[in-house]
Amino acid sequence: MELIHPQVQAYAERFTTPDEPLLREICDHTLATHAHPNMLSGHLQGKWLQMVSWMLRPRRILEIGTFTGYSALCLASGLTEDGLLHTIDIREEETSTASAYFARSPLGAKIITHTGAAAGIIPTLDEEWDLVFIDADKTGYREYFELVVPRVRKNGFILADNVFFHGDVLEEPVRGKSGKAIRDFNEFILGREDVEKMMLTLRDGLYLLRKL
Repeated sequence: MELIHPQVQAYAERFTTPDEPLLREICDHTLATHAHPNMLSGHLQGKWLQMVSWMLRPRRILEIGTFTGYSALCLASGLTEDGLLHTIDIREEETSTASAYFARSPLGAKIITHTGAAAGIIPTLDEEWDLVFIDADKTGYREYFELVVPRVRKNGFILADNVFFHGDVLEEPVRGKSGKAIRDFNEFILGREDVEKMMLTLRDGLYLLRKL
């Protein structure tokens, strides 16, 4: 399902500050070489993540789902001087690619990369999170939320990507385990009273949650 009209997308891109060269390189290389380039956040969402980070000025960020490193660099841009971003991906190929890009960025010293299953790594991180970005395997979203929410500070934020899952959440019945998992996650969040919630129609859907 086409969620955003191409002309609207192009218009918004035109009126958005261009990516810096390294982010543009990551985007171009991912689109040209990766088997699943649609997993990249992309220019508009990346700029939105940068803006959110600059508004919040977080000290600790957790990203679940590194991919090729684009979104981590976007999020890290607004970190405080002593800030750190932890990013997790189960695929060594992804964390290796991302780490090479991080090493070329002035923000690289603020990014800590973890390779492995997020459900096993998250409990080992002794941090209080200001901002969490969930963008990994869709069947794990609920577990990741439940693992991180106790460690998110009051008025901290959790972002969950792909909450439309290509429009599959609107289908009856939902097709595929990932689409079903995302719709179940959305319903689960709707029933939570410990977060304020807003679902954004940005790209493939983005859930913005504030811990109460």
